[in-house]
Amino acid sequence: MNQTVIDTPAFATTGASAPVFASHPGYRRMFAEGQLTLGIFLPLRFYEGDMNVLAGQAELVKRLDARGFAAIWVRDVPLFDPYFGDAGQLFDPFTYLAFLAGQTRHISLATGSAIFSLRHPIDLAKAATSIDQLSGGRLVMGIASGDRPVEFPAYGIDHASRGERFAAAVDYFRQLTQGEGAPINSSLGQLDNARLLPRPATGRIPLLVTGSSRQPMHWLGTHADGWLTYPESTQNSLGPKRLAEKIRTWRAMIPDQGFRPHVTNEWIDLDANPDFPRTPLHGGYVLKTGRKGLITLLEEWQEAGVNHAALGMHLAQRPPAEIIDELARDVLPLFPSLPAPAPLPQHW
Repeated sequence: MNQTVIDTPAFATTGASAPVFASHPGYRRMFAEGQLTLGIFLPLRFYEGDMNVLAGQAELVKRLDARGFAAIWVRDVPLFDPYFGDAGQLFDPFTYLAFLAGQTRHISLATGSAIFSLRHPIDLAKAATSIDQLSGGRLVMGIASGDRPVEFPAYGIDHASRGERFAAAVDYFRQLTQGEGAPINSSLGQLDNARLLPRPATGRIPLLVTGSSRQPMHWLGTHADGWLTYPESTQNSLGPKRLAEKIRTWRAMIPDQGFRPHVTNEWIDLDANPDFPRTPLHGGYVLKTGRKGLITLLEEWQEAGVNHAALGMHLAQRPPAEIIDELARDVLPLFPSLPAPAPLPQHW
């Protein structure tokens, strides 16, 4: 049951080659074949019971925008599960991205990842198209089937059904945001004589599938506008080589063999010593390294076929402002954000 694939003939071949998003400011700033850009995961500091840990974070996000980073990423964690011990960035991702859209002008706004199996596609689409319009077309959505079992019974949803629900939600979402008002007949609902407003700012919102999301590889090749996966080991070159094999396998499944981006991420503890070696911490969950080791890793990822690296610093020892400034000064120039259409007017 978990591996059920929903056949969606109207959208089965709508995975994105580059021309599909040629006018999309958020996508084009982040992705191009053979290139790697840098984004930053929020929160910038780990929540340990005090909301004040997020004080001043929006000002640092403005700095990321001004310094030219490609994207900021927010996570979708509806409930805090002490077993995971990670509350994400605390705020609802769509509410928070709407707030940050008003604080920034150019940086792409990305979800990493919106849980499509928990939320109804109408609500997902309404929130997504609203943020896309408010930000001038800067929204890029990482999407996932969910990995925290405690959340599913709280929503009244069978955890074992998450793969089937995910595929159905992706189809429903695309029909809502890209369709012309035709009736929708889905296991998640039926829609007649009504349309979603607002529409996406440039016609379509990129959907980057996270991991397998309980789908087979051929579904990922056919349906995903991009793929977001864990990076494998980052302490040496063996992990990037394994990642390259995974990326090649996925891209071989793309029907038209057009370009679609791959994204990976790492939580870093950037040491002030630029020569500090790549050292795994917390069971490999965090990479402690100096900037030279980070640059080498990013080069290995680019060679492997990665197009965007989302870096988190919430467990780092140094102040976020110091890390941001060092990345902007010494790392970002080697992996710059890409020429992109200017965001649409943000005059709301």
